[in-house]
Amino acid sequence: MTKRIMKLVWRNTVFALLLSTIVLPVGATAQNDDPQDDPPTRVARLGYMEGSVSFQPAGVDDWVQAVPNRPMTTGDKLWADRGSRAELQLGAAVIRLSENTGISFLNLDDHTVQIQLSSGTINVRVRRLDQDDSFEVDTPNLAFSVSEPGNYRLNASEDGTYTVASLRDGGGQATGNGQTYTLHAGQRATFSGTDSLNADIEDIGGPDPFDNWAYARDQRYDQSPSAHYLSRDVVGYEDLDDHGDWRDDSNYGHVWFPRAEAGWAPYHSGHWDWIQPWGYTWVDDTSWGYAPFHYGRWVTIGGRWGWVAGPVEVRAVYAPALVVFIGGGGGIGANVAWFPLGPREVYVPPYQVSRNYMNRVNVSNTTVNVTTVTNVYNTTIINKSTTITNVTYVNKNVQGAVMAVPQRTFASAQPVARSAVAINMQQIASAPVSARVAVAPTRESVLGANASTANHVTAPPAAVLSRQVIAKQTPPPLPVPFAKQQQALAAHPGQPLPKSELQTLRPSGNEAAHAAVKLAPPGKAATPTIGHPPNLRPATQAIQPPAAQPNRPVSPAPINRPVMNPPTPTPETKPPVEQMPTNRPQPSSPQAVHPEPNAPPAAQPNRTVTPVPNNPPVVKPPTPTPEAKPPVEQMPTNRPQPSSPQAAHPQPTAPPAAQPNRTVTPVPNNRPVMKPPTPTPAAKLPAAQPPSSRPETKPIQPTPQPQKPPPAAVKPAPTSPHPQAKPKTPEQKKQEEEQKK
Repeated sequence: MTKRIMKLVWRNTVFALLLSTIVLPVGATAQNDDPQDDPPTRVARLGYMEGSVSFQPAGVDDWVQAVPNRPMTTGDKLWADRGSRAELQLGAAVIRLSENTGISFLNLDDHTVQIQLSSGTINVRVRRLDQDDSFEVDTPNLAFSVSEPGNYRLNASEDGTYTVASLRDGGGQATGNGQTYTLHAGQRATFSGTDSLNADIEDIGGPDPFDNWAYARDQRYDQSPSAHYLSRDVVGYEDLDDHGDWRDDSNYGHVWFPRAEAGWAPYHSGHWDWIQPWGYTWVDDTSWGYAPFHYGRWVTIGGRWGWVAGPVEVRAVYAPALVVFIGGGGGIGANVAWFPLGPREVYVPPYQVSRNYMNRVNVSNTTVNVTTVTNVYNTTIINKSTTITNVTYVNKNVQGAVMAVPQRTFASAQPVARSAVAINMQQIASAPVSARVAVAPTRESVLGANASTANHVTAPPAAVLSRQVIAKQTPPPLPVPFAKQQQALAAHPGQPLPKSELQTLRPSGNEAAHAAVKLAPPGKAATPTIGHPPNLRPATQAIQPPAAQPNRPVSPAPINRPVMNPPTPTPETKPPVEQMPTNRPQPSSPQAVHPEPNAPPAAQPNRTVTPVPNNPPVVKPPTPTPEAKPPVEQMPTNRPQPSSPQAAHPQPTAPPAAQPNRTVTPVPNNRPVMKPPTPTPAAKLPAAQPPSSRPETKPIQPTPQPQKPPPAAVKPAPTSPHPQAKPKTPEQKKQEEEQKK
């Protein structure tokens, strides 16, 4: 049922479109109003570079030295050599290249960013990603798709066998060879293999110098004061902070004034490049010279030039140069002259555009009435009139606003300031105004200001240039070589070829496809191999010493551990000397295992140890080996207890038969009581001896000994080496009484 409804809706829609095509007048459906011919509303600006950075424009095979502020689009390539870096700004995103890194734009339009990363490392920050936007990075073994705004780093190995994707924040999917792996923030994934895609995911780890550099560059954008005065889609606005000041004007609102020398004027320091599909494009020489020359308008206030940005709430639309030309398209004599547009003045593109594009490029860059834009559109675009009439331009009559150079300088992308031609105000006033200049581009126009460096710069290795990458989304066809366009461009000087005409110049069949791009088959969800992030490792592994290592401290015992009774000596053994209370652990040394031979006789009674008031842990000494001698009494210490098997497992033995019980009072200084080691079974048992007197420093006070006289009713044996004699039988007692009588 649902399928039938969808088919019916589709048929009705097609029928309505066909009917509107038949009924509408021809003028309203002119080819010039076709949105298919509209160029993208954004490009990538080469905003920063250091070291050796090379550039190859679309449509040519030569590599030249890159120039800052050069707009880049589909088909352009960039290479950052050893020890070099570069930054490309797109408004909603930024791409940064590390050393030995080469990229190219497979596609760049209003909703798509598709980058070919053949080798090296890039850092990508995506600031905004709308529902219908696509951001894809294609490497030799996978296609990585960004699914949400975030911070991404991708590294394609030099030999093309693996790719590493690191996500500081955000999310994405890696697709290759029929498999798709989903990545999340905080993960670092290594994808290896070309015939099969294997993934190993681990913790991302800490940043390196390249990450820190990218973070510092992001701070310039995030903390820029200029963001309060314009749309964040204006590329390069953060460069304005250090080179000018914002002031409010009653007529124009927020105005930015550059800190420039006297006599400075906009569009006077730079050159003109030819970039398809916009045609002649202004490239300024100043470090901040991008935003004020591709967005907004210029005006003089108090004899000083100021830049007025477009509305803050409207998404900015890129323009190649917001100027008008003087001379009816042919210039003034053999020269080409231009001046900047002022506030509320309509920009007329030199390329074919739709009515909607005409409105967007003007409304986003100045405060202008849509009706005014429509009237200019009907006059210049629909009626194909290159000359603009009945318009008064405020900057045309400003002293020093008009710039003029020879046509050769203009067409060969040479710096205009070196070849400026003086023209008087009378010539300017009498010359017509045009939307474009009727000068055909040359090869130098495409290569740019550094055309003389062609084939004299460092280019990517041949293996990198010819390396195939995996793509998830089909890119557009390869750009038409400039050599094939020149004849058609000469027929309409200064006007870029529309897409429909470019299509006729492309090779037919598969020759137009990307030879270096291989489409990945639809991917199925795959499970990666999980690494060992540091947070998942047991903490004890880092601090637990081996069992056989001597002199290693063990972890302290928990409070309130019950006190263990000391081991009982076996018969025919010598008990050890009573030890002082101490905090020193028993060392796991040869002396502790083999006691010294200066122990007293084995007549010491057993002692019952009461717990210390604060319940400190009781540390067990190691068990002596057979035929060992008792240890020497040790002084107090704070050294921790060794982790030896002998100390952890004392051997239980039976007490001697003749030992009376003795109790020990609590230790006043709260030191833990040491347990004596177990005597060896091979020692001989000597006669019982009273305990020796201890120094005053000994905290243990013994209780009265059982050797004192017993009560009068009990008469002990005369002399006996053993206090506990065998009880007498009744017959023996009777015989003793008869003898007494």
